[in-house]
Amino acid sequence: MAVIKTNSEDVKMLARLMRAEAEGEGELGMLMVGNVGVNRVKGNCMDFKNIRSIPNMVYQSPGGFEAVQKPYFYQKARDKDVRLAQRVVNGERQHPASNSLWFFRPVGACPATWYDQANTGRFKAHCFYAPNPEDCPTVY
Repeated sequence: MAVIKTNSEDVKMLARLMRAEAEGEGELGMLMVGNVGVNRVKGNCMDFKNIRSIPNMVYQSPGGFEAVQKPYFYQKARDKDVRLAQRVVNGERQHPASNSLWFFRPVGACPATWYDQANTGRFKAHCFYAPNPEDCPTVY
């Protein structure tokens, strides 16, 4: 059962985003990027108020994803990536991205906080950050 409202084109768009942002991190890294995207749609909080769909989330400006500015994002979604995106839409969560609204790839160590959100951990090159539960209860 989906945790956010989507259609097949939305899932393909999420799949393209996950691939463009984290293909080098493998399937688990891609799932984590998907977690962040779904959390932003689900959250309706902080910088993501009124982000109610996958397209709203992907193309949010400011605050969106760097990948949409690169041609790699605009490739056709692969079947295996669509399956990963559907898992995330269905509610599968991966730590440290389970409740995260942000991730980024620092040059060095992960800062303890980023945009006032606590670091929840690192997976390969990406650091993940989650809000306090009282600031965004719908991602918990």
